[in-house]
Amino acid sequence: MADIDRSLVRSLPLFADMADPDLDRILSRATMRRVPAGEAVFEQGQKANQFYLLLHGRLKVTQVTPEGQQIIVRVVHPGDLFGFAQALQRDDYPGTPVAAAESVVMCWPNEAWGSFVEQNPRLAVNAMRTIGQRLQEAHTRIREMSTEEVERRVAHAVLRLMAQAGRNEADGVRIDFPLSRQDVAEMTGTTLHTVSRLFSAWESQGIVKGGRQKLLIRDKERLEALAEGASVRN
Repeated sequence: MADIDRSLVRSLPLFADMADPDLDRILSRATMRRVPAGEAVFEQGQKANQFYLLLHGRLKVTQVTPEGQQIIVRVVHPGDLFGFAQALQRDDYPGTPVAAAESVVMCWPNEAWGSFVEQNPRLAVNAMRTIGQRLQEAHTRIREMSTEEVERRVAHAVLRLMAQAGRNEADGVRIDFPLSRQDVAEMTGTTLHTVSRLFSAWESQGIVKGGRQKLLIRDKERLEALAEGASVRN
């Protein structure tokens, strides 16, 4: 396989301030893979031999609980590491990342990580920072699930996605990947019926607009008010 051009990854936080020879050395061990929408990169419980970085697209990481319920534990955005099972001190993947849109991932064998950080400690610092951000997000979601009513949880989830994957348009900010109401239900620990009821109410109030699984936030201020527990009137 041809070498991966460093210009594809130079702007990613993981590789910030890295010298070209060091970056080229890391990329020489990488392979690149296209993942069509709806396809899994790997499956929950599969032996973890590699770790990954999302270069383009979006991934929804799902887990199936022992009771058989599917939940979405995180959304992977461009530049994010994922499948880093060794950071969790486990030898299998804890979830299944599924492409929400056509995606491009890079992967490395697990054994490459040790030599990477030995030769370039800055990589470890950057990786810890990005993993720490994801951990903070997970803690926030746990707190919301434990303490907040469902409307606040859903509003917070939509605002997070808007911050991470929002694209400004004339009528508002669009979440720039396919997002179904079922997805939102799985992210927030509620039911499809509840999310559908909330979204219908929000649409009637002009706060959001749905369509083709692309959610448009038309009134960020009122959505923020809902996330903080305020009542919103037409």
